[in-house]
Amino acid sequence: MDLNNQRPAQGGEPSMEAGDWRSQLQQDSRRRIVHKIMETLKRHLPFQGEEGSRELERIAVRFEEKIYVAASSQSDYLRKISLKMLTMETKSQTAPPSNLKRHRVLP
Repeated sequence: MDLNNQRPAQGGEPSMEAGDWRSQLQQDSRRRIVHKIMETLKRHLPFQGEEGSRELERIAVRFEEKIYVAASSQSDYLRKISLKMLTMETKSQTAPPSNLKRHRVLP
């Protein structure tokens, strides 16, 4: 898991403020966030065995990296990740069980 890539947000060189929040975010913090993302993915996506677990880790790392690069601040980074995780939790709670067939009701 390579979380050392600290690219600036799109649009050229980062301002001192934009780069500053990334330099202050510890790698251990990013690893913990990736781990939390993986926990959420495991609850909502089917996977099997070691290969499935590695694939979920790759998904979590890519997602975290995408948000890390795009975020304008640490609070923006945490907000975007939290919102996505909350959306996954909410969708799984409101989705009907997959084994129920939907019937069309005729008037």
